[in-house]
Amino acid sequence: MKTAEVDLLIVPGWENSGPDHWQSRWERRLKTARRVEQADWARPVKDQWVARLASEVATSTRPVVLIAHSLGATAVAHAATAMNGDRIAGAFLVAAPDLDALDIWPSRQGGFAPVPLAPLPFPALLVASADDPYCTPARARSFASAWGATLIEAGPAGHINAASGHGPWPEGLMQLGWFLKRL
Repeated sequence: MKTAEVDLLIVPGWENSGPDHWQSRWERRLKTARRVEQADWARPVKDQWVARLASEVATSTRPVVLIAHSLGATAVAHAATAMNGDRIAGAFLVAAPDLDALDIWPSRQGGFAPVPLAPLPFPALLVASADDPYCTPARARSFASAWGATLIEAGPAGHINAASGHGPWPEGLMQLGWFLKRL
């Protein structure tokens, strides 16, 4: 598949992705990309995020590829059964947090924990960092295994966001292209 053949739904995590974040840059650069907007980025509520994501998938006119970062990846895992899986070509998941081990995230109070461990009903790729402060490599491997996702280990890359130096993130765009070719 090519980006012109799919609706790319950008699914940011807690507090949204700022203008320098790779998701925002990709949204500006890729013509078929659009952001799944949430009512409250600072106080996420799982059921609201899942409903909004499912609604965006339902209104898409082409096959959907989800591009999710952090809590957005967890939202995709929660929404997998609420979305029409036939419309989803795949999910490109980045830096999924281990909410079961993190007491500091407000998303714990929003119903996102525990992290779902059911297989995703569509192809998925999970990019994980060796030194992500929100998820150990072992836990990322367990997410990938449970979800049936291909795991890409990105080495020491922090939380793979603008703060960790991943504004443009050309390597990620190459991984997205690789993933799309296999769909």
